[in-house]
Amino acid sequence: MDKLEKIFEMQRELNVRILGKDVDRLHQKETAEWILNYARALQQEISELVDCVPWKWWAHYQKMDIQNARVELVDIVHFVICLAQVLGMSAEDLFNAYLKKNEVNHHRQDVGYVQKDKTDSLHI
Repeated sequence: MDKLEKIFEMQRELNVRILGKDVDRLHQKETAEWILNYARALQQEISELVDCVPWKWWAHYQKMDIQNARVELVDIVHFVICLAQVLGMSAEDLFNAYLKKNEVNHHRQDVGYVQKDKTDSLHI
């Protein structure tokens, strides 16, 4: 088992503990609810990550909190994996989709990415 698969397994166990059931057994309405819950949680964790960096250009007292930024990043990974699982993705599915999207992003850079192509990610 590779590290990403292990993370997916650990997250599935935690989700069952929290939700009382596996996300594979959610009804369509529950799936939509948990997609929104995890997306909102991601937004909050990103805000918490931002707060670890001195973003107030007018406030000179701020210091960067790298240690807490790392913790917030791990929280983000937790919710990304949760969201992937609710969307029915395995570690392998996420890895393969990442590979394909990475190719798309490189292609966009190769051609200058001057115009949005709504079809370039349909194969992912």
